[in-house]
Amino acid sequence: MATGMLHSHYLFVVLFTLIYLVKTILLLSDKDELLEKFKKKTKVVEMIVSFGFLATGVFLLTQLPVVTTIMIVKIVLVVLSIPLAVIGYKKKNKVLATLSFFLIVVSFGLAHKAKDAKAGEKTVALSGKEIFEEKCTLCHGGDGKLALSGAKDLSVTQLPHAGIVEIITNGKNTMAAYKEALTAEQIEAVASYIETDLKGK
Repeated sequence: MATGMLHSHYLFVVLFTLIYLVKTILLLSDKDELLEKFKKKTKVVEMIVSFGFLATGVFLLTQLPVVTTIMIVKIVLVVLSIPLAVIGYKKKNKVLATLSFFLIVVSFGLAHKAKDAKAGEKTVALSGKEIFEEKCTLCHGGDGKLALSGAKDLSVTQLPHAGIVEIITNGKNTMAAYKEALTAEQIEAVASYIETDLKGK
């Protein structure tokens, strides 16, 4: 479910950003008549997209095992952008509208940074078990069954060794890629640990 919510959230964020990009361009170009027509035609769509954006975002936030500083900053930026957008577009204030759009774009960038922050931390652990405990238990749990933030139950995985290595290396859906934080040997060690100690248990 978390994976579906993540994809829905990305879709809502992209649509939300595009709507506000068009509104900002029209406002900055002094196309007041076109802006009013666009706002009128997209009013219902914008309400649906805004609700979807916030609802899926709140759901995903509840799935995080730990709320990082980056995520808190992202949330603050989104909350700040809302009144700025309402006032900016209603009063046709170019500075406030542009600032609101900028905050939305920055918050979207911070979301990606937050996802990769944990994966980017280098590890010196050598055994697959040690690396798994350091990097993976927060979402998968010590036995591989926790399934937080859309994490799969590793005890029932049907993936072959190469598939496990591929996902650890490049990530998938809500899981970050570990190719920068772990060596090929460490990734192999984690994959072997999953297969021998967690799979089928």
